[in-house]
Amino acid sequence: MGFCFRSFTKFASCSIALVFFLPSFGFTPTDAYDALDPTGNITIKWDIISWTPDGYVAVVTMYNFQQYRHIQAPGWTLGWTWAKKEVIWSMMGGQATEQGDCSKFKGSIPHCCKKNPTVVDLLPGTPYNQQIANCCKGGVINSWAQDPATAASSFQLSVGQAGTTNRTVRVPKNFTLMAPGPGYTCGPAKVGKPTKFVSQDGRRTTQAMMTWNVTCTYSQFLAQKTPTCCVSLSSFYNDTIVPCPTCTCGCQNSTQSGSCVHSNSPHLASVVSSSGTNNYAPLVQCTSHMCPIRVHWHVKLNYKEYWRVKVTITNFNYRMNYSQWNLVVQHPNFDNLTQSFSFMYKPLTPYSSINDTAMLWGVKFYNDLLMQAGPLGNVQSELLFRKDPSTFTFNQGWAFPRRIYFNGDNCVMPAPDSYPYLPNTSSRLNASLLSLVLTLFLSLAFCYTHA
Repeated sequence: MGFCFRSFTKFASCSIALVFFLPSFGFTPTDAYDALDPTGNITIKWDIISWTPDGYVAVVTMYNFQQYRHIQAPGWTLGWTWAKKEVIWSMMGGQATEQGDCSKFKGSIPHCCKKNPTVVDLLPGTPYNQQIANCCKGGVINSWAQDPATAASSFQLSVGQAGTTNRTVRVPKNFTLMAPGPGYTCGPAKVGKPTKFVSQDGRRTTQAMMTWNVTCTYSQFLAQKTPTCCVSLSSFYNDTIVPCPTCTCGCQNSTQSGSCVHSNSPHLASVVSSSGTNNYAPLVQCTSHMCPIRVHWHVKLNYKEYWRVKVTITNFNYRMNYSQWNLVVQHPNFDNLTQSFSFMYKPLTPYSSINDTAMLWGVKFYNDLLMQAGPLGNVQSELLFRKDPSTFTFNQGWAFPRRIYFNGDNCVMPAPDSYPYLPNTSSRLNASLLSLVLTLFLSLAFCYTHA
């Protein structure tokens, strides 16, 4: 009896240790590596296109090679540290946020004299004589899968007090990228093959004097310490609505005063208007989950050869309108998606031949803007799937997604054991629980009789 008790105690201790240890592996999706977009990054190309008496003219272009993560308003902010005592004489398509101390210059005053300048994009409507290609979009860069034509942003700068040859010029250091908040980590600039430029008529190709490449990768954990979205579930075959897990993005009783607002508060308008235009911290509606975004997946109808799902995205953030939003959903039946009724759809195949991941986004000028929290703060669509007799089932939560991303951030799913189940499976669950209890009692009886 003592041996069995010691074994049972040891097993229980190990089980408890595993319960506390295993959740530490749950944070892997927030690392810089993204399994659904393993090669996604933002690449910065610094092309020196001509030399000047005391420096050079360069075109800096940011290419967003991320499949579904874009940079939304108020846009990107790019910074770096000069290797020597360089200054920026002039810029086109962008501007430095601060001029710095240029008191030692007489006559012509540089655009920026700071050792570590910070540059932002110009706004739409900028005069044509201050523009270059791919500029002046307010820092907004689309994702590569959503629209490759708008997945780049450029500006031009004339650099002085720098080298005037390939041997004397120095690479800038310590690149930083805010988009618009933290989350990106940039590596060192590396000398690459000179970029080639093709004329509009395609009959002439020119080449940069030098090209430097910088790669920046995103980490959700660096961007914010708490999740930004959650998922709720429901179905036609079960009255249970599975909500977002409680306190997914924070708790009402532990948050700071003023961090959430009740939808029926008489002071709602004044709180939202006084939140400030440069404050990017979410001001969310008071809910049990406290997330800025909730994605609801409802299994709506079942046909003979098809089944239908309704997807609703709700914005609980009073400080943010999500422009050019997108949703990434992983489900095994996306290889037989028949129709998406009011969302744009593109398959993503991170695992080559396996087509189980879909990217969804709004139709332009119709629902591509997810308004701030309120009556208009939601978008929705329905998806029609064709059944595959070899895999289709409503049992064990198969009809619900495996993973959901909103704007590139992984959303928190409910616990699998809380998913809506078919009514005829309840008896199986009870039988399974009864079997477990009987097995435990029989084991204890065996230990007692053989003590």
